[in-house]
Amino acid sequence: MKRVTGIGGIFFRAKDPEALGAWYKTHLGIDVQAWGGAAFDWNGPDNPTGVGTTAWSLFPADTKHFAPSEAPFMVNYRVADLHALLAALRSEGVHVEEKVDESEYGKFGWVIDPEGNKVELWQPPDGQ
Repeated sequence: MKRVTGIGGIFFRAKDPEALGAWYKTHLGIDVQAWGGAAFDWNGPDNPTGVGTTAWSLFPADTKHFAPSEAPFMVNYRVADLHALLAALRSEGVHVEEKVDESEYGKFGWVIDPEGNKVELWQPPDGQ
């Protein structure tokens, strides 16, 4: 079974997400959108159509989205089969959150690593 197939996104806390987003836009050229982040489309010799994206997003410093982790960041990893991977991780004794979200954006599940960092696992919608 395939496990992680790539990085789907990087999310981190900011004291002032709007100001920090403006800084990244001005100084690093990241096209930060009104929703608080940017999407980097994939394209290159192996993927000329650019199907797929990596998200980069800022969250308010007091967000609960990363809980129970105290870390100022969360990495989203792409996976091929979320439900199969979560089942395998549970059988291996990994702390797997019970909640799974399914929407037009794909399927999302979460695990906690041994140092208490929340890790998001994402199965993109078919075709992405």
